[in-house]
Amino acid sequence: MTEEGWNARPNGNAGRADFKDYLDKKDFLIILLSALIHSILKISVPSICVNCKLFYMLKNYFIIGFRAIRRNISYTFLNVFGLTLGVASCLIIFLVVKNELSFDTFNKKADRTYRLTFNALDFNANVSVGLLPAMRDYFPEIENATQIFYEKEALVKVGNTRYNEKNITYADDQFANVFDYEWLEGNPKTALSQPNTLVLTETYAHKYFGDKEALGQLIIVDNQNTFKVTGVIKDVPPNTHLPFNFLMSYETVRKDFLKNMSHIYAIPGGSYAYIVLPQGYDPKRIESRVHGMIEKNWGKEIANDIKQLPLQPLKDIHFDQRYINNIITPTSKDTYWALAGVAVLIIITACINFVNLATTQAIKRGKEVGVRKVLGAKRSQLVQQFLGEASLLVIISVVLAYVSAIFFLPVIAAWLNINISNSLLFQPAILLLLVALTIVLILFAGLYPAFVQSAFRPVDTLKGKAGVSLKGIALRKGLVLVQFAITQVMIVGTLVVAAQMDFFQNQDLGFVKDATITVGIPNGTKREVLRQQLLNNPGVKDVSFSSAPPPYETGATSLSAPKLGITKDDVTEIKFVDDNYLNMFGIAMLAGRKIQKVAGWDSTPNVVVNQTLINKIGIQNPQAAIGQHIVINGGIDATITGVVRDFQSESKHKKRRPCVMLFDSSRFYYASVKLQMAGTKQTIDRIDKDWSALFPDDLFSYQFLDDHIAEMYTQEQKVYTAFKLFAGIAILIGCLGLYGLVAFAAVQRTKEVGVRKVLGASLTNIVYLFAREFIILIAIAFLLAAPTAYYVMSNWLSNFAYQVSIGAGIFVISIAVSVAIAVVTIAQQAIKAALANPITSLRTE
Repeated sequence: MTEEGWNARPNGNAGRADFKDYLDKKDFLIILLSALIHSILKISVPSICVNCKLFYMLKNYFIIGFRAIRRNISYTFLNVFGLTLGVASCLIIFLVVKNELSFDTFNKKADRTYRLTFNALDFNANVSVGLLPAMRDYFPEIENATQIFYEKEALVKVGNTRYNEKNITYADDQFANVFDYEWLEGNPKTALSQPNTLVLTETYAHKYFGDKEALGQLIIVDNQNTFKVTGVIKDVPPNTHLPFNFLMSYETVRKDFLKNMSHIYAIPGGSYAYIVLPQGYDPKRIESRVHGMIEKNWGKEIANDIKQLPLQPLKDIHFDQRYINNIITPTSKDTYWALAGVAVLIIITACINFVNLATTQAIKRGKEVGVRKVLGAKRSQLVQQFLGEASLLVIISVVLAYVSAIFFLPVIAAWLNINISNSLLFQPAILLLLVALTIVLILFAGLYPAFVQSAFRPVDTLKGKAGVSLKGIALRKGLVLVQFAITQVMIVGTLVVAAQMDFFQNQDLGFVKDATITVGIPNGTKREVLRQQLLNNPGVKDVSFSSAPPPYETGATSLSAPKLGITKDDVTEIKFVDDNYLNMFGIAMLAGRKIQKVAGWDSTPNVVVNQTLINKIGIQNPQAAIGQHIVINGGIDATITGVVRDFQSESKHKKRRPCVMLFDSSRFYYASVKLQMAGTKQTIDRIDKDWSALFPDDLFSYQFLDDHIAEMYTQEQKVYTAFKLFAGIAILIGCLGLYGLVAFAAVQRTKEVGVRKVLGASLTNIVYLFAREFIILIAIAFLLAAPTAYYVMSNWLSNFAYQVSIGAGIFVISIAVSVAIAVVTIAQQAIKAALANPITSLRTE
């Protein structure tokens, strides 16, 4: 373009496109898009663009930008790929965190819905079934209330087909007034008002009846009760603390519950109660009057013993770790905010890559800048040019990241064991977030390189001296330092979470869990026949019957020791076990004798207790506990005949409880079967055959103890998986940036390497030359990262009663991994430079 064509003011209609007068945003957008399209496809343009100075300037910028991208394709790939990974990861983490933090918010009355909980000796999410009727009577201001009873699984028979189904819930007729679900069929006001009625979720209605109408169909549960389908609702949202597949009317079991368990201390597992308070009503007004309600219904003594009945906000249930007997184990909000922090660190790492690669690339384009400045280009024009190129790369990266998120979100959701739909990516809020993120990235990652490139002095750049600024070098090293620090924080975090997960599932359990399965016993009269069949199986090593294996949380009862001065009731876990229980699970005896078989129920039983229990009643020496008397279950005088080492009977979120074990065959609900290591599948198949022949009306199911223990830490497993995944992505992004920087350094130091080789430098010397400054940066980054990582991970570990220590070994591994990653990344380019022929590199000298 001629001097006149570039600088002259256009005539006629072109005047409206002058920079000062051009205010029409629509026309500007047309010109911008036309310039972009014409620079690529060379097609005709709208009339508004003809003789328009802005059009030709923008077109010129786009052409130069595309040429720069094509000319430096490896740089473009590193930048776009790194930024795409960062943005996609940030987007997916945002959706995960949003999903987890939105638990139960779909309920319209969530802000004023509370769960009744029990706090006599510990925080308990389960309450007596007699509590809610008493609350309704004493507090007439309660707007709505509902009682539910959750069962983990049940046998369901539809026609001639049987299913072992999970997440079964009994609910009363007020359930639909407290919780908001979309009803597809039936009347929510009456669907659960009568005994033996049932409401299905949409998926299960289709599973059982296909395209037939579900209403009026009959379903048999646990071979006992026949239920009539009276309603169908949409599937329960995944972000709820109360997952269920169908609701059975609480009226079916209400009378039996109230007859046997109406006392406030009679707390069945799975019993939950919820209330809705009026708008603006302070829940403390209820909590402050609970003492009077308890005294009215159960007496003054019990009212004085019970500390309080806390009202737990519905939206806090998923995060309140004081209560571990939830259907879904709670996880601290801090965990999800930490995951959000990981997303921020990943974006920062990707931006640092972008800035470093862009500034190093700017040095290669120094002569271009010098020539353009000599020809009259202003700095503002150069800033616009280079910021436009950065914007183009950012927009390409964001678009690719969005597409990647659409494809990979289902995969990552499955890997993290969460239910997130792709439809969330099309919500307006997400699209606005993406636009905002794009603008921030352009400003954060594009402005500095643009100003660096535009600031080169023509005299220096044309002499090949661009980029030698100590200030610029220091900034790039500072950014690399931050990147290394972030990487090491991520590595330490991942190692600590990995160590804690291993500790959860494999260490300090107090019993042997290997190759052991648990099988239900539907009919106690056939128990001994089952034992013989199991022992006759050559693949079975041992068998024990009990109310539950060691890691299964069972019932709790009261504990006192009046003869030892302990008159105030405490809480103890109680397990009913056979005489082979301790042997089979390898639970160590510390004093006394093991559990012995007795006929029938003994009103003054002999019991075996754990260390925690004897410490609770003031005895430190296990031998001294033998023969001592304790009172359990409100009045049963039991004699301690044995003491065992503590074992894990619930998750390690809380400290181990006192535990009492005694023989009572009427309460043996499970068979624990230890298998030979070889031929496990064949052994289980034979157990299935024998068990099914013995209990033809039931379906055989089993669970390995390892799997049950893993279920206790499902939420922590999500965190661990997320840390592994996104820490790996952060490290990969860092490697991409480091690779680009080393590649640039290799080009810049080509002649230096040639001179050193001529003077006798070895391959090792050359690799060390490139790696030295980066290893120093890693060491400095470690000094910054170590205390940060220690502080963050110590806070995370404080959520657990039992935890690993963050030892020096973790930090040694972290810095070793960082150095190894850096060396491997650097080695390829360093070796390539070292093996180059020095004659070629020195030819121009």
